[in-house]
Amino acid sequence: MPRPGPASAPEDPAAALGAAAELLALLQARGQDGAAAAVSPSQLRALLAVEGAEGINLRALGAVLGSRPPSVTRLCDRLEAMGLLTRSPHPSSRREVELRLTPRGRAVVDEQRAIRARALSAVLARMTPEAVDALVTGVAAFREAAAALFPVGRSSTALPGRPHGPARVGDSA
Repeated sequence: MPRPGPASAPEDPAAALGAAAELLALLQARGQDGAAAAVSPSQLRALLAVEGAEGINLRALGAVLGSRPPSVTRLCDRLEAMGLLTRSPHPSSRREVELRLTPRGRAVVDEQRAIRARALSAVLARMTPEAVDALVTGVAAFREAAAALFPVGRSSTALPGRPHGPARVGDSA
Protein backbone atom coordinates (compact mmCIF):
# COMPACT_ATOMS: atom_id res chain seq x y z
CA MET A 1 0.00 0.00 0.00
CA PRO A 2 1.48 3.39 -0.98
CA ARG A 3 2.33 5.80 1.81
CA PRO A 4 0.22 8.97 1.96
CA GLY A 5 1.94 12.19 1.04
CA PRO A 6 3.45 13.91 -1.95
CA ALA A 7 3.83 11.95 -5.17
CA SER A 8 7.62 12.14 -4.84
CA ALA A 9 7.62 10.59 -1.34
CA PRO A 10 9.56 7.33 -1.21
CA GLU A 11 7.55 4.14 -0.93
CA ASP A 12 10.05 2.61 1.50
CA PRO A 13 11.63 4.98 4.07
CA ALA A 14 14.27 2.39 5.01
CA ALA A 15 15.36 2.08 1.38
CA ALA A 16 15.47 5.87 1.00
CA LEU A 17 17.55 6.19 4.16
CA GLY A 18 19.84 3.38 3.00
CA ALA A 19 20.39 5.17 -0.31
CA ALA A 20 21.15 8.39 1.57
CA ALA A 21 23.64 6.53 3.80
CA GLU A 22 25.41 5.20 0.69
CA LEU A 23 25.56 8.71 -0.74
CA LEU A 24 26.97 10.03 2.54
CA ALA A 25 29.70 7.38 2.42
CA LEU A 26 30.55 8.42 -1.14
CA LEU A 27 30.68 12.08 -0.16
CA GLN A 28 32.99 11.23 2.74
CA ALA A 29 35.26 9.13 0.53
CA ARG A 30 35.53 11.84 -2.13
CA GLY A 31 36.94 14.26 0.43
CA GLN A 32 39.67 11.87 1.57
CA ASP A 33 42.09 12.87 -1.19
CA GLY A 34 43.24 15.95 0.70
CA ALA A 35 43.33 14.35 4.15
CA ALA A 36 46.63 14.45 6.01
CA ALA A 37 46.27 10.87 7.28
CA ALA A 38 44.61 8.26 5.11
CA VAL A 39 42.33 6.12 7.25
CA SER A 40 39.90 3.50 6.04
CA PRO A 41 36.21 3.73 6.87
CA SER A 42 36.59 0.95 9.46
CA GLN A 43 39.57 2.72 11.04
CA LEU A 44 37.57 5.95 11.22
CA ARG A 45 34.63 4.14 12.82
CA ALA A 46 36.99 2.71 15.43
CA LEU A 47 38.52 6.12 16.15
CA LEU A 48 35.06 7.65 16.53
CA ALA A 49 33.98 4.84 18.87
CA VAL A 50 37.06 5.31 21.05
CA GLU A 51 36.51 9.06 21.09
CA GLY A 52 32.93 8.51 22.21
CA ALA A 53 33.95 6.17 25.03
CA GLU A 54 37.53 6.93 26.08
CA GLY A 55 38.96 3.96 27.91
CA ILE A 56 36.74 1.47 26.06
CA ASN A 57 38.19 -2.03 25.94
CA LEU A 58 38.71 -4.25 22.92
CA ARG A 59 35.66 -6.41 23.51
CA ALA A 60 33.34 -3.40 23.90
CA LEU A 61 34.86 -1.81 20.79
CA GLY A 62 34.20 -5.03 18.92
CA ALA A 63 30.57 -4.91 20.03
CA VAL A 64 30.20 -1.31 18.82
CA LEU A 65 31.83 -2.13 15.48
CA GLY A 66 30.12 -5.49 15.08
CA SER A 67 33.51 -7.19 14.68
CA ARG A 68 35.12 -10.28 16.14
CA PRO A 69 38.00 -9.95 18.65
CA PRO A 70 40.84 -10.95 16.28
CA SER A 71 39.71 -8.35 13.73
CA VAL A 72 39.45 -5.65 16.40
CA THR A 73 42.91 -6.51 17.71
CA ARG A 74 44.42 -6.22 14.19
CA LEU A 75 42.55 -2.97 13.59
CA CYS A 76 43.91 -1.53 16.85
CA ASP A 77 47.41 -2.80 15.97
CA ARG A 78 47.25 -0.75 12.76
CA LEU A 79 45.85 2.34 14.48
CA GLU A 80 48.50 2.15 17.17
CA ALA A 81 51.25 1.74 14.55
CA MET A 82 49.90 4.86 12.81
CA GLY A 83 50.17 6.77 16.10
CA LEU A 84 46.41 7.35 16.34
CA LEU A 85 45.55 5.14 19.29
CA THR A 86 47.14 3.91 22.51
CA ARG A 87 46.44 0.76 24.47
CA SER A 88 47.19 0.64 28.16
CA PRO A 89 46.39 -1.75 31.00
CA HIS A 90 43.18 -1.08 32.90
CA PRO A 91 44.07 0.31 36.35
CA SER A 92 42.04 -2.27 38.26
CA SER A 93 41.88 -5.28 35.93
CA ARG A 94 44.97 -6.88 34.45
CA ARG A 95 42.80 -8.68 31.88
CA GLU A 96 41.48 -5.48 30.32
CA VAL A 97 43.14 -3.00 27.99
CA GLU A 98 41.95 0.58 27.69
CA LEU A 99 41.92 2.33 24.33
CA ARG A 100 42.48 6.07 23.98
CA LEU A 101 43.08 8.45 21.12
CA THR A 102 46.44 10.11 20.81
CA PRO A 103 46.61 13.84 20.01
CA ARG A 104 47.27 12.81 16.39
CA GLY A 105 44.21 10.53 16.51
CA ARG A 106 42.09 13.43 17.73
CA ALA A 107 43.44 15.60 14.92
CA VAL A 108 42.50 12.94 12.36
CA VAL A 109 38.97 12.72 13.76
CA ASP A 110 38.65 16.52 13.67
CA GLU A 111 39.95 16.64 10.09
CA GLN A 112 37.52 13.93 8.99
CA ARG A 113 34.65 15.87 10.54
CA ALA A 114 35.73 19.01 8.68
CA ILE A 115 35.87 17.08 5.39
CA ARG A 116 32.40 15.70 6.03
CA ALA A 117 31.04 19.14 6.98
CA ARG A 118 32.33 20.69 3.74
CA ALA A 119 30.76 17.93 1.63
CA LEU A 120 27.44 18.13 3.44
CA SER A 121 27.37 21.93 3.32
CA ALA A 122 27.80 21.84 -0.45
CA VAL A 123 24.78 19.54 -0.78
CA LEU A 124 22.64 21.45 1.72
CA ALA A 125 23.35 24.71 -0.14
CA ARG A 126 21.55 23.23 -3.16
CA MET A 127 18.39 22.51 -1.14
CA THR A 128 15.53 24.86 -0.31
CA PRO A 129 15.38 26.17 3.27
CA GLU A 130 12.13 24.24 3.77
CA ALA A 131 13.75 20.99 2.64
CA VAL A 132 16.71 21.60 4.97
CA ASP A 133 14.34 22.24 7.88
CA ALA A 134 12.42 19.04 7.12
CA LEU A 135 15.66 17.09 6.87
CA VAL A 136 16.94 18.45 10.19
CA THR A 137 13.65 17.56 11.88
CA GLY A 138 13.68 14.06 10.42
CA VAL A 139 17.32 13.43 11.29
CA ALA A 140 16.75 14.60 14.87
CA ALA A 141 13.86 12.13 15.24
CA PHE A 142 15.96 9.37 13.67
CA ARG A 143 18.88 10.05 16.02
CA GLU A 144 16.57 10.00 19.04
CA ALA A 145 15.06 6.67 17.98
CA ALA A 146 18.50 5.22 17.22
CA ALA A 147 19.93 6.41 20.54
CA ALA A 148 17.19 4.47 22.33
CA LEU A 149 18.23 1.30 20.49
CA PHE A 150 22.01 1.86 20.52
CA PRO A 151 22.97 3.94 23.61
CA VAL A 152 26.70 4.15 22.89
CA GLY A 153 27.16 7.88 23.18
CA ARG A 154 28.92 9.85 20.50
CA SER A 155 30.71 7.16 18.59
CA SER A 156 31.08 5.50 15.26
CA THR A 157 27.35 5.44 14.89
CA ALA A 158 27.30 9.22 15.23
CA LEU A 159 24.55 9.08 17.81
CA PRO A 160 23.81 12.16 19.91
CA GLY A 161 24.84 12.77 23.46
CA ARG A 162 27.95 12.66 25.54
CA PRO A 163 29.88 9.49 26.14
CA HIS A 164 28.27 7.18 28.63
CA GLY A 165 31.66 5.78 29.56
CA PRO A 166 33.19 2.57 28.40
CA ALA A 167 31.45 -0.71 28.75
CA ARG A 168 33.47 -2.75 31.18
CA VAL A 169 33.41 -6.27 29.92
CA GLY A 170 36.28 -8.71 30.41
CA ASP A 171 38.75 -8.34 27.59
CA SER A 172 40.54 -11.40 26.36
CA ALA A 173 41.23 -10.10 22.84
